Amino acid sequence: MIKKKMKKKATISKEGLPSADVSAESQFDRAANILKVDDDLKNLMKVPKRIIQLEFPVRMDDGKLTMFKGYRVQHSNIRGPYKGGLRYHPDVSMNDVKALAFWMTWKCAVVNIPFGGAKGGVVCDPKKLSSGELQRITRRFTKELSENIGPDIDIPAPDVNTNAQVMAWVLDTYSVHHNRSAYAVVTGKPVELGGSVGRASATGRGGFFVLQEAIATGHVKGVSDIKEATIAVQGFGNVGSYFALNAYDAGAKIVAISQVEGGIYNPAGLNPHEVLDHIKKKGTILGFKGATSITNEQLLLCKCNILVPAAMENQIRGRIARKIKAKTVLELANGPTTPKAHQILLSRGIFLIPDILANAGGVTVSYFEWVQNLNHDIWTEEEVDTKLHRRMKDAYNDVAKAARDYKVDMRTAAYIVAIARVAEAIKLRGIYP
Repeated sequence: MIKKKMKKKATISKEGLPSADVSAESQFDRAANILKVDDDLKNLMKVPKRIIQLEFPVRMDDGKLTMFKGYRVQHSNIRGPYKGGLRYHPDVSMNDVKALAFWMTWKCAVVNIPFGGAKGGVVCDPKKLSSGELQRITRRFTKELSENIGPDIDIPAPDVNTNAQVMAWVLDTYSVHHNRSAYAVVTGKPVELGGSVGRASATGRGGFFVLQEAIATGHVKGVSDIKEATIAVQGFGNVGSYFALNAYDAGAKIVAISQVEGGIYNPAGLNPHEVLDHIKKKGTILGFKGATSITNEQLLLCKCNILVPAAMENQIRGRIARKIKAKTVLELANGPTTPKAHQILLSRGIFLIPDILANAGGVTVSYFEWVQNLNHDIWTEEEVDTKLHRRMKDAYNDVAKAARDYKVDMRTAAYIVAIARVAEAIKLRGIYP
């Protein structure tokens, strides 16, 4: 079922926190108003172009037929094909998928890659599903969606609880359905099927490059060199772990790391390589030798000069923002700071590098993968790394310049850069006025 428009429903989550769609829209509105974007153009840029909601049957291992709900929101293709992840989670909702697709449009524009924004999801709990069930869910969802995705239409990628294997199933199903090999239909694939080297580490590494540039340009208070940095990382999944590894290898001190069950702290520093080994052996981050066990909230409040939320949204709230000791926050998660908390951090003089800039390394290397596929080319890891470093450095400086020119914070500046690029594309295409 394809719907052109959908009314906004909830504005407050059950915990009393702003829902993702409200947070995203409030950030957009502030920047658009500073740019003096008129209401018609604002509405044109806000509304997703296409909303796809699917109900599809899958035969489970026990022989029962189960109905699953899936979404794909295609927000904008003004600057290029839709681009965005596909997540599997029991809490996937239309409002959240809409907000994430909206964010993807601005994220792609900030790093100046020729994509628009999209996002998708299936309501399921992968932890309760067998590999065979996951494959059947993926293949049926892809078949139902296949007329609305493609190398020049919409290119999915891994997201929460999806990975290279899931993308390989999407690729194969799409190719069979369309009777052609189409490696560029998804990114984040296995390298053996056209995936790019460096893709798995790209989001964390891109965030590290952004932090490096922030330090080099004198924006990180009390840190003139990465070796002077003391860093706490909330979330030690793919993104947080690769960021921590890069920062540690460059000489930074990682004082705290956490996962869902809690975290560990050592003011003398933690070796993330050893922490990863511990997790592989024990199945948990807790109990790491020489470290004190802490909660996720304690990690956010621990003594460090750089705080890196790399877990879920809405982790930094008003009450926590008033107590954070770090002088810099690097947002590697999507929407980890509530609008109220953001204002509190700014009022306290804390420098915040926003998510749509800090975690754009993943979609940037996805773009590199797409280009390689279209050109039937293979780049070395050195080539990918060099190109990623340049893109993230340029994007950081574009946003920092907008912050200076408009005398605004970095989040607002990032949206200003992105909105200006999308608005110019709309005008050049003759869509508006």
